[in-house]
Amino acid sequence: MNAPARIEDHTSARFRALMRELTGISLVATKVSLIEQRLRRRVQAHGLPDTETYLRRLLDGSLGEAEVRSVVDLITTNTTSFFREPDHFTFLRDQILPALLADAGRGRPRVKVWSAASSEGAEAFSAAMVLAEAERDGAAFDWAVLGTDISTAVLEKARSATYDAAQMQTVPRPLFRRYFMTSDDPELRDVVRVVPELRRRVRFHALNLMDFDYAVARDVSVIFLRNVLIYFDPSDKKKVVRRLRDHLAPGGFLIVGHAESMVVDCPGLVQIRPTIFRRVEP
Repeated sequence: MNAPARIEDHTSARFRALMRELTGISLVATKVSLIEQRLRRRVQAHGLPDTETYLRRLLDGSLGEAEVRSVVDLITTNTTSFFREPDHFTFLRDQILPALLADAGRGRPRVKVWSAASSEGAEAFSAAMVLAEAERDGAAFDWAVLGTDISTAVLEKARSATYDAAQMQTVPRPLFRRYFMTSDDPELRDVVRVVPELRRRVRFHALNLMDFDYAVARDVSVIFLRNVLIYFDPSDKKKVVRRLRDHLAPGGFLIVGHAESMVVDCPGLVQIRPTIFRRVEP
């Protein structure tokens, strides 16, 4: 039996260029094995002999646009968890929210939080729980959370607000009891869902960070973009950060991952913590 055809260098280069154009993600040549692993099911689904043949057909358009979207989902989907990097949510509760409310002065301000690479929604719902708890404790403000992602598959999961019970390990017990529902159905004992009261305050829609314009309000209070910029080329990182800055309200905050602090070098953004930046007036 002949060995499966390896991915040719020029095919790999064309595919990586397409993924960067569509998603901003720079797949280095050494990630070819990752490409093969993630695409194996798609190769089998089309009854093709190997990944090289599959990629050639994908690139020449013969597999259709829907298949390209499926590949984008496979390449961009990352696991996430509730209250990942918990210090960020503590800082949101103890520092950012009080600062935003103090800046607003009198009246009832509206706090807008944007999870800009929301994946399956854990980050967005984690922020929503923090805001809901502050409201329960007597803080007078309105709030809303937006989650966006390029992957249609993870957005569908986020909108369902349904998670495996095992994912609740990082959710504090009081918050789990208040914001998640379980079912009496034995077949659903390993599944939980976010309560309707919280779901109504969080919405999700598709957005590609590589787009020139974002269909998002320009008075966002807090933007989370964590562990995403590390996959972008330096020039794309700068462009994305500038676009995000333009969607922050004056005094708004940008929160990035710990490996990304050094790449946020943008006029109008001042670093106040290693991973947290604030927009200042021009």
